[in-house]
Amino acid sequence: MQLIKPDINVNFVGWRNKAFLLSGTIILVGLITLFARGGLRMGVDFAGGMLVQVKFDKPTDSAHIRQALHGIVANAFVQQIGSEKDHEYLIRTDTVHEELKSLSVEIANALTKAYGPGQQVLRVEMVGPKVGHDLRQKALQAIFYAFLFIALYISWRFEPKVSSGLTMLAIVGIGIYALNGLDLNAEYMIGGALIVTLALCWFLRLPYALGALLSLVHDILITVGIFALFNKEFTLEVFAALLTLSGYSLNDTIIVYDRIRENRNKDKKQSFGEMINAAINQTLSRTVLTSATVFFVILMLFLLGGTVIHDFCFAMLIGVITGSYSSVFVASPILIAYEDLRKKKSPGAKRAEIASGGARNAGAGREVKIIKEREGKQVQPAVAPEAQIPAEPANGAADRAETIDAPAVNGAAEERKPEAKPPARKPKKQKKQSPRLAGARKSGA
Repeated sequence: MQLIKPDINVNFVGWRNKAFLLSGTIILVGLITLFARGGLRMGVDFAGGMLVQVKFDKPTDSAHIRQALHGIVANAFVQQIGSEKDHEYLIRTDTVHEELKSLSVEIANALTKAYGPGQQVLRVEMVGPKVGHDLRQKALQAIFYAFLFIALYISWRFEPKVSSGLTMLAIVGIGIYALNGLDLNAEYMIGGALIVTLALCWFLRLPYALGALLSLVHDILITVGIFALFNKEFTLEVFAALLTLSGYSLNDTIIVYDRIRENRNKDKKQSFGEMINAAINQTLSRTVLTSATVFFVILMLFLLGGTVIHDFCFAMLIGVITGSYSSVFVASPILIAYEDLRKKKSPGAKRAEIASGGARNAGAGREVKIIKEREGKQVQPAVAPEAQIPAEPANGAADRAETIDAPAVNGAAEERKPEAKPPARKPKKQKKQSPRLAGARKSGA
């Protein structure tokens, strides 16, 4: 059974401008929401503090939980997780206690006193503010270095420019080492380094690496924007999901890029846009089936896996959709945009295009001429009316030659010159005949 026919031909490349507009709109809405909320709602892993997950045997609400834990957990933020039937709550606070075991016992006793026996303390996590700050910086650095080595791999895999990739790696590495000494904020430092990496991909002419990196940035920005839109907590599990979806999206992009390279080696007469569209269609079956399989597995984990991996699965669901989308509508069309911009900025490319167009027109003219010759329909060169001399008998040829007007003959020769291969010859002037020779001809006649 074939869900997608092998000879399918969908014009994905023709939709690239609409896809760019859609992606830009989603990213813009996410960024506006992110700045409006003052950033992501960081979990305890990154912000520091204490996190307690409890489960009740009967319905309750946040106000009663805060009242029950008053004096043990100060400034608590209580949030219900899972379904209403689970009666599970997350209690988060910025305060840090020295001993987790004693804190867990105190919380259990306070809940039992307020609600009776049967209340459970599922987990207690505590991270200091400095540890959370270090984790946030290391997480950003991990994403950036993953992007950097991905660019290096793509430049080695699809472009014979390993030296350019190593040059980019050296420049960015030296720049990060220098910025570390300035004690800058990790967010600004990694963001600036990523922009420099993309600029180096452009100037070093690494279009495949540029397309892969932009598609990964696209996927992560959309995922982070949706988390900001729903005001979901950003934890270490979500960060692990971002790294996972980066690898998944890159794998799909490499499949399409590999087919583009194969098509480029097979048919060099085909235009670049048609070649990319053919590669996307040829790998469409694999993309749809793989993405659908992964999506349904993660969906089951999201619905039935419990609250612990809920945010991880939510990020992965977004990542699978955006990863498959970006491989078709972002990573591949960026190659076309890169080629178009390079042609516009390069005068040599324009001259080559004009020359190739002229060669194509000349070739087309030769083909038409050959076809006409084969069909016996070759057009004969036009002859001026003055040069068309009616045939006469042989005896009057000499007399007729004397009466031909010289300018008319010359004009006919000039008109025939562009068409006929041998040059037209002027008629020779006849010498004056002697009276004796003329009398002999008359007597003979």
